[in-house]
Amino acid sequence: MNQGKPGPPGDEPTVRPEAPEGDFELPLPAARAAAPDEGDYELERPQPPAPALPAHGTAPAAAGPGAPDEGTAPLPAADGADGTVASGPGTAARTPAGAAAETSGTGEHPAGPAAAQGGVSDAQGGPASEAGAGAGAGPAEGQVRPLHDPDPYSTPPYGEPGPWAPAPPVQHPGNTPAHGVPGAAPPPVMAAPPPVTDAAPPVPAPAHPDPAATPAADPWGRYDPWAAAAAATPLQQAEPVLEGREQRRGRTRRTLVAGALLLALVSGGVGGVVGAHLERNGGIGTVELPQAARNDAGRDPGSVAGIAAQALPSVVTLHVSGGGAAGTGTGFVLDERGHILTNDHVVQPAGDNGDITVTFHSGDTAEATVVGRDSGYDLAVVKVKGVRGLAPLPLGNSDNARVGDPVVAIGAPFDLAGTVTSGIISARERPITAGGEKGDGSDVSYVDALQTDAPINPGNSGGPLLDTEGRVIGINSAIRSADGSDDPDGGGRAGSIGLGFAIPINQGKRVAEELINTGKATHPVIGVTLDMEYGGDGARVAAEGSDGGPPVTTGGPGARAGIKAGDVITEVDGRRVHSGEELIVKTRAHRPGDRLELTVERDGKERKVSLVLGSSGGG
Repeated sequence: MNQGKPGPPGDEPTVRPEAPEGDFELPLPAARAAAPDEGDYELERPQPPAPALPAHGTAPAAAGPGAPDEGTAPLPAADGADGTVASGPGTAARTPAGAAAETSGTGEHPAGPAAAQGGVSDAQGGPASEAGAGAGAGPAEGQVRPLHDPDPYSTPPYGEPGPWAPAPPVQHPGNTPAHGVPGAAPPPVMAAPPPVTDAAPPVPAPAHPDPAATPAADPWGRYDPWAAAAAATPLQQAEPVLEGREQRRGRTRRTLVAGALLLALVSGGVGGVVGAHLERNGGIGTVELPQAARNDAGRDPGSVAGIAAQALPSVVTLHVSGGGAAGTGTGFVLDERGHILTNDHVVQPAGDNGDITVTFHSGDTAEATVVGRDSGYDLAVVKVKGVRGLAPLPLGNSDNARVGDPVVAIGAPFDLAGTVTSGIISARERPITAGGEKGDGSDVSYVDALQTDAPINPGNSGGPLLDTEGRVIGINSAIRSADGSDDPDGGGRAGSIGLGFAIPINQGKRVAEELINTGKATHPVIGVTLDMEYGGDGARVAAEGSDGGPPVTTGGPGARAGIKAGDVITEVDGRRVHSGEELIVKTRAHRPGDRLELTVERDGKERKVSLVLGSSGGG
């Protein structure tokens, strides 16, 4: 609120009825008239209530055609005929003393920024108009000045009501002041005085604060929001910053990615530890694998397992040593007295004073001695003593064997005792010769053998070849090795190539009986000397005998049948022979005293002759 300042002596204040700001002056109280420049004065309290002023900074509704210019806030009109303030420009307001006051200003808006930006009128805080004018071109000559300076009530310079207006709402220090107005500390909170009216009786003035004790407010000082906040407003917690949708989505994605990476790392580490543990320990806890229930151990007697189960207790392994040589072979039990049949080449290293050890399937061992042996048949019989409970193998009939019949071979190949293999009869009456280390041929064996594809290896020699009834039908003696040689021991220790040969049991039985009974075996003979160098088809009788005598033994079976030197024997019992060896093999397949039917060719003519086989001592 601006009040006119007294001018030069003799001048009276002039009332400006058309002042657009609506300012007016109040008469000085009696106490103030004596000393116009010291202290403040007290206003009379109006009696009738007046409508509340509009909110701070809010322009009131227009009161009609006489409304003030834009940017000037007039005082609102009071209800009733008396004590109202004119709302139009140039209208004087009624004062408590009933005198009309002049409006300040010259009728034109000041050129200061407060007026240009619609500053608050003096009715709501007179200093605003003064500040607005001062901010422009400065005070004009003859302009009234404030009646007092400074204001002891610390009324803010801008935007606050005067001592008449209701107090504005208390505001927090963080709020921004009106545009273009310097910030100021908020005034102390005071009760709003009632509206000013004409009928209000004077009220005793409140005690003033001591100007020396209360420092004067500096309206132009720097605004300190923290000092005001500490004085007027308690501390409050800071409100959280609200995140936008995109920020929340970004933070969620980052959280999910980080969680996924952490989960992958943890899973990989745990998986590696568990995998290593399972690999080292074979799983978690005790491992128990599914297994079929145990069934009856019995097998069909005709199966390989059934045949092996019956025959193995009667098959033995022989370890022979003597004369700087040693060897391993197989044999089988012939009777309960301890006779064992094997090959002659198995026991040959022992000679007359060597050692023979027999190992049974049960693991028991016993010493054995040679009962008899024959290199021409490649058979030998040894005997063990002091052994009880022997189980002889039953003997079959080799004449009943047919090509394709299943067979089982048992032996100790490469000293692997109790080895069982199986196969079939590949051929019958296969003539083979073995041995021949001696230059005179006395150690050559001639065998009309059973051929089998059952695997036979060095060490199988002397073992049984069994039929499906578990009966012996042959004695395994030789194999065809990879180098093409026929050797009972497999030549250069070569393995089986599926060509094994066994002495028929019919021949083995006769020789074994002779060896047990007499210690030697007899050989059936024709009584002729053969030319082993003959390369034609058949067996040719030599021109002279081996010892320088006649090629046909005088008085022998051949001489009695009319065979002469140079004759070629082509068939035996209707079966073709191609060499001298084959003729010997076919002859030794019989017993002495058996009758043979021979086909003899002489001078291009063939004739048949019949003879009874003779006998010769074995060697």
